[in-house]
Amino acid sequence: MAFPFSSVLVANRGEIAVRIMRTLRSLGLRSVAVYSDADEGARHVLEADDAVRIGPGPALSSYLDAAALLDAAVASGAGAVHPGYGFLSEDAAFARACVDAGLVFVGPPPEAVELMGDKIRAKLAVAEAGVPVVPGRTEPGMSDAQLVEAALEIGFPVLLKPSAGGGGKGMHLVGEAAELAPAIATARREATSAFGNADLLVERWIERPRHVEIQVFADAHGSVVHLGERECSLQRRHQKIVEEAPSPLLDQDTREAMGRHALEAARRCGYVGAGTVEFVVPGDSPGDHYFLEMNTRLQVEHPVTELVTGLDLVELQLRVAAGEPLPFTQEDVALRGHAVEARVYAEDPERGFLPTGGRVLVASEPVADHVRVDSGLRQGTTVTTLYDPLLAKVVAWGPDRPAALARLRRALSQTAVLGFATNVAFLVDLLGHPDVVAGRLDTGLVDRLAERAAAGGPAGSPAAGGAPPAHVAAAAAMVVAAGRETSPTGADRWDVPDGWRLGGRAWIEERFAVSGDDVTVRRRAGAGRWEVEVELEGDGVSSFGGVIPSVSGSELALRSGDRTRRYRWAVDGGTVWIGWQGGSWAFRREAPARLAGAGPAGAGGGESVRSPMPGTVVAVHVAPGQRVGAGEPLVIVEAMKMEHALAAPHDGVVDQVTAVVGRQVGLDELLVTVRPDGADDGAVGGDSAAGGGTAGASPDGGGS
Repeated sequence: MAFPFSSVLVANRGEIAVRIMRTLRSLGLRSVAVYSDADEGARHVLEADDAVRIGPGPALSSYLDAAALLDAAVASGAGAVHPGYGFLSEDAAFARACVDAGLVFVGPPPEAVELMGDKIRAKLAVAEAGVPVVPGRTEPGMSDAQLVEAALEIGFPVLLKPSAGGGGKGMHLVGEAAELAPAIATARREATSAFGNADLLVERWIERPRHVEIQVFADAHGSVVHLGERECSLQRRHQKIVEEAPSPLLDQDTREAMGRHALEAARRCGYVGAGTVEFVVPGDSPGDHYFLEMNTRLQVEHPVTELVTGLDLVELQLRVAAGEPLPFTQEDVALRGHAVEARVYAEDPERGFLPTGGRVLVASEPVADHVRVDSGLRQGTTVTTLYDPLLAKVVAWGPDRPAALARLRRALSQTAVLGFATNVAFLVDLLGHPDVVAGRLDTGLVDRLAERAAAGGPAGSPAAGGAPPAHVAAAAAMVVAAGRETSPTGADRWDVPDGWRLGGRAWIEERFAVSGDDVTVRRRAGAGRWEVEVELEGDGVSSFGGVIPSVSGSELALRSGDRTRRYRWAVDGGTVWIGWQGGSWAFRREAPARLAGAGPAGAGGGESVRSPMPGTVVAVHVAPGQRVGAGEPLVIVEAMKMEHALAAPHDGVVDQVTAVVGRQVGLDELLVTVRPDGADDGAVGGDSAAGGGTAGASPDGGGS
């Protein structure tokens, strides 16, 4: 059957836009991209057949401007709109506006979006259909007092959730009554910012829960099927990071029961298209399951379902939107093998997973059998904190779970993103953790492992961080050597900085600062080989003899004895970036002075409080001359809809406030200085990025 449209406007950006365009090309359909000024050179724009500018600057509002998107569709001659996930994908008004403009909306009917987009109405609706739901209170428009009352009735811990939206945005786990009031205030603020709706609901927190979801598909002719389940229990702060299909937990009876309940939920709302019904499964009672929500769109983790079913879900979306019936029945659905997906985020595990960003210097992605990469990365583009931190998804298939995990770990170790910190090395460690390998999962596992590592857990555990291996530092010195020792023909031999002397080569010393430590590398050339000594702070000296470097493009190979290691590298000003085995390190050639005790931090001295991440100042709670106590909130910085409260490092008086509400700030930018009690105006303090904790975490434009 021919499509009733020949071109599709993709109302999104990043990896999902690129992924949708891949299917459009395979079907012979024309793709139309949209972009803000910040995305003019982005990968999704360059890979589209046509592209339309929809807004100035990097503002998030460009991709949320329904009128601009519809104008772009009409101007480009598009006959359909695919919203991807995030942004307007679950906006019923946008779906209606597309239809009213004569466009095909590649998604469910607006009525289904409205019903399932409101968690309160959704829970009430599926409960009427006999689907089990999590105990809690789901009354619309509850006041703060009613939320407190409900939490006390349910018993702690409880989970606060926005009624609108999803993807973990605005969700807060509250462990005791004293935490409720600030958590409610923060959750309402985040819900308003992300969804324009401050309504909250409260649910009982299930200990050691597992997150299992069912992929459903329905056509306009009454057929509804499910495509099996995905396990999404590996989450950090309610945001999924690793997903797999099928779940290692479910037995066949539970799988069939969850599938039936998912189909009942889809039928209850008159669903058409791709959707996902999410359930929580108690860790101590795997035969039970409770409805969480229904996401009325394509999911971030849809590739694992595609790999085990052999289906292209975007193609199915397009065909169902075009009025075609599903080409198979429930009996035709068969799962083959196992698939696991890992999300690559712009975030820094060594800084508590705070958002990062910057210019992509190198983007090297794996190419291997049974490995798939959905990516929006392109060398030279800039990643900002105004959009979703999701950069790419690396997915591996295997005939069984151990094979899929092994392939994914290897693929991630071959992934290098240089220019800013990412979570790739963390993912490699996580996938090798004994609990993950054994399938002992729950939604709190990742946070527990990260907390254990931050408290001094075993080296090599997820988020342990730390100094680079000595050979990586040697690689950084070899990159410097390769750049320094090329000289113009006829240059004075004494001016070439390679250590040459009449009596033999001298040692050349490089000093770096990396991961908070000082590194000194000494190198000496001779007969085409190098001797290299690496001195890591507090870790002694490592020596490498007979080092032979080979540099090609962004690749570096170092041979020492019988061992050859391969690296990715880039140079950005005075910083040398080295990538190896999924990890990346920034070697700053001019080590910065130690901030603590290094001199006045602000105009009047005192300890400076700096932004721990690039972001936007959303609240300033203090003014110069104000007395504050240790731990008192000073400033709130937001990035990617995640708020971070910066607290006073000690009792004292606010000296200086440079933070301004609404202003963009960079990593480590000075925001406030606090003079400690007992210090005079000339007192010297140190630096602090002390946070009062992260309130919620989730991207604005992402999905689950």
